[in-house]
Amino acid sequence: MATASSTAPPKPRYKRSIKNYLVDSRFQLKYTGFILILALFISAVLGAFLWRTSQSVVEQSGKVAEQSKKVAEESRKVSDIVKMQIEKDPVYGQDPELAKAFGGGAAVSDAEVKKQQEEVLRQQEGLVTQQTHMRAMIVGVLGIMVILIGILGIYFTHKVAGPIYKMKLLLGQVGEGKLNFQGRLRKGDELQDFFETFATMVEKLKSRQHGEVEKLEKALEIARTKGATEDVLVALTDVRDEMKRSLDV
Repeated sequence: MATASSTAPPKPRYKRSIKNYLVDSRFQLKYTGFILILALFISAVLGAFLWRTSQSVVEQSGKVAEQSKKVAEESRKVSDIVKMQIEKDPVYGQDPELAKAFGGGAAVSDAEVKKQQEEVLRQQEGLVTQQTHMRAMIVGVLGIMVILIGILGIYFTHKVAGPIYKMKLLLGQVGEGKLNFQGRLRKGDELQDFFETFATMVEKLKSRQHGEVEKLEKALEIARTKGATEDVLVALTDVRDEMKRSLDV
């Protein structure tokens, strides 16, 4: 008779979330908040400087465009005045070739001035468009930078808060008399030297307590051979067992 083989369900994949990084939310959010406030201040100062600079450039280009417009108008007025004077002059006013030559030269000059004016206006419009794009880019870049700094703040404080949280748990275990614990800090965590010093201290405490347990074992043997009372033996045995439990022996 064939037996149906059953396979164990696969283990669910470990998903890292923000909660895994906020092991000590009060500590981490506090210092991340300080970093964010500083980043916002620097971003505001830098953004205001760039904003004022771009605004100044646009204002200067507007003044240049206005000046070019005035120059074009003055050039046209001068051409009209000279043309009128030539027409009224009794000598030159009767010379059609001179009037034609002056009219052609004035037209070319006016066209050149107008062309330059249009070019200045196009440049001004380009600067205004560029300023609008730059403002949007500044806001976007600074916003992304603040978000990135916030994420990095939580990540890097996690490198400190994680070891501190683990140390708090281990100190609680030692306070309860449990001297045998497993685990080390993860690679990349801060406070590695501090944790190693703590682990060395616990190992020395364990070694010392091992020696005391051995001495207590010998004391029990001597007490039995010397005919100690049952109450004394029970009390010594309880102390020995309690010390062994702290060592998980």
